[in-house]
Amino acid sequence: MYIKDAKFVCLDTETTGLSFPRGGRICEVALLASQAGKRIDSYNTLINPEMYIAPDITAIHGITNEMVADAPFFRDIALTLSEHLENSILVCHNVDFDVPFLKYEFENAGLKMPEVTTLDTLKFARTHGCFTRNRLGIIAQELGFSCEGWHRAMADTVMAEKIFYHFLKHFMQSGAQTVEDLVELQTKKIGLKITGVR
Repeated sequence: MYIKDAKFVCLDTETTGLSFPRGGRICEVALLASQAGKRIDSYNTLINPEMYIAPDITAIHGITNEMVADAPFFRDIALTLSEHLENSILVCHNVDFDVPFLKYEFENAGLKMPEVTTLDTLKFARTHGCFTRNRLGIIAQELGFSCEGWHRAMADTVMAEKIFYHFLKHFMQSGAQTVEDLVELQTKKIGLKITGVR
C-alpha cells in the first residue's frame, strides 16, 4: 500500500499496571486518524477497568478511581474502537506495550482485535534517532514539540502522531513510498540520524 493511500491511526493507552498477565487493565484510550497528512477522525475515553487503581499508578498518569467510576467498560466501547482500527495502519510509541493490552481487552469482551499492520515510533527512534533518551516526552521535547499532559492518552497520542510524521517526512525524502517500506525501516538502518532541536 502506498503511504499516500494509508489511514494511519496513532493510539495510546493508559493502564492500571505494566502487564495484563499481572492483572493490569486499560483505563484510558485515545486515537487520532489521518490520511494523506490530514486529520480524519479522533476518539478519546476513560474506561472503567473494573479494578482498583493503586496510588503509585495514579501518580504516573493522574487517573483516579473516582474519574473512572462512571466511565464505560471496555466491552461498551470495543465495537467503536474496532471500527476506528479497521483498515488502518496502527502507530504507537512502544507497540509491544499497547497492542497486547488491546488484544487482551478485546478478547475479554468476546471479540477479536482487528488485524492491523503496526508501526512503532520507539523502534524508529532506536533505529534512526539520536535523542538523549527514547521516551515519548523526551523525543517530543527534543524535536520542539510540546509534551504538556504527558502520560495522559490523548496528549501522548498527539506527541506520537507529531513524532511519526516527523520521521515519515525524512523517510519519504529518503525514498520510502509504501507502508511496507515503513515496516522495514523500523529495524533497517539507512544512514539517517534524526536528532532533536539543539
